[in-house]
Amino acid sequence: MNESIPVAPTATAPVAPPLPREGFIRLSPLNRRRLQNFKANRRGYWSFWIFLVLFGLSLCAELIANDKPILASYNGEILYPAFVDYPEEKFGGFLAQTDYRDPVISKEIEAHGWLLWAPIRFSYNTHNLDLPVPAPAPPTWMLSDAQCRSIAERTGGTGCRDIEWNWLGTDDQGRDVVARLIYGFRISVLFGLVLAGISSIIGVLAGAVQGYFGGWVDLLFQRFIEVWTAIPALYLLIIISAIITPSFFVLLGILLLFSWVSLVGVVRAEFLRARNFEYVRAARALGLSNATIMFKHLLPNAMVATLTFLPFILNGSITTLTSLDFLGFGLPPGSPSLGEMLAQGKANLQAPWLGLTGFFVIALMLSLLIFIGEAVRDAFDPRKAFR
Repeated sequence: MNESIPVAPTATAPVAPPLPREGFIRLSPLNRRRLQNFKANRRGYWSFWIFLVLFGLSLCAELIANDKPILASYNGEILYPAFVDYPEEKFGGFLAQTDYRDPVISKEIEAHGWLLWAPIRFSYNTHNLDLPVPAPAPPTWMLSDAQCRSIAERTGGTGCRDIEWNWLGTDDQGRDVVARLIYGFRISVLFGLVLAGISSIIGVLAGAVQGYFGGWVDLLFQRFIEVWTAIPALYLLIIISAIITPSFFVLLGILLLFSWVSLVGVVRAEFLRARNFEYVRAARALGLSNATIMFKHLLPNAMVATLTFLPFILNGSITTLTSLDFLGFGLPPGSPSLGEMLAQGKANLQAPWLGLTGFFVIALMLSLLIFIGEAVRDAFDPRKAFR
């Protein structure tokens, strides 16, 4: 009889734990370390999220502060007054544009449907004609019921709680300060982002050409930049403002003529330093074109210093627009502007809420950008990223 020989059970090989998921964006180990360094700067990290939330809310300004309803129902039809201009004849009137704050129109719509208003029933250009006190009016919570009684009695109320509130008061034209802050914040940030983005692209390209080719190209570019930066931009802006009415894009074009030089020196220095490295010489020996070497091999290294400077360039762009609005050479009159609010605070010292509100909003915005810039600088610091 053949006896079966017992076989020792084979040991199973240990199974390696699964690799951690990288999320929606795959980052290199170096970029993941940079992201960790950015998060390690708690002040800059939370400033980034606070600024992102504030900017996101300002992008939805029409849903937060508007003198037109967000939604309305009239005779069974759903309307979108905040986004579509309906003539007043649709509601029994005769004007080309509907004033939804008119009691006659609002009662007509509510009699045959309903209205859904924004939390703040004022836009940046809405003149509050029912102020308890003359403009510039202080915040409603600072008023007494005796001051509000005459306005509240028109709607059957008795005190300040029965009227529309201006939480931070009004300016000298009866426009709500909160609404103008929200819209002004959006314009300032968008202007700064567009100006900083386009000027950075031009500055990076100019610095790359200077640093890579060097020689006469670098020398001529440097002399041109020295002459160009010597032109007084403010005087030029004053002259152009006397000829044409400044607008968002006119200001953007004028400031873009001079703001692109801010990054040229940084990128030029990086390209001058790296153009004689061994991998660049090897790329030339392999027959790669200058454009390929510049933008595929040298530019990624130069972008470290560029990205470090971007939050500070954005800060300077916003400050420039605010300063021009304060001096009266910025956006057209009536536009929501933080600088114009500071100018109103200077002209109306008896209304301190104007100057203080504008100052604190600008200080908060610029402080957040500075903290974000410090966190970005820490994230791209070679001493922390390569240790």
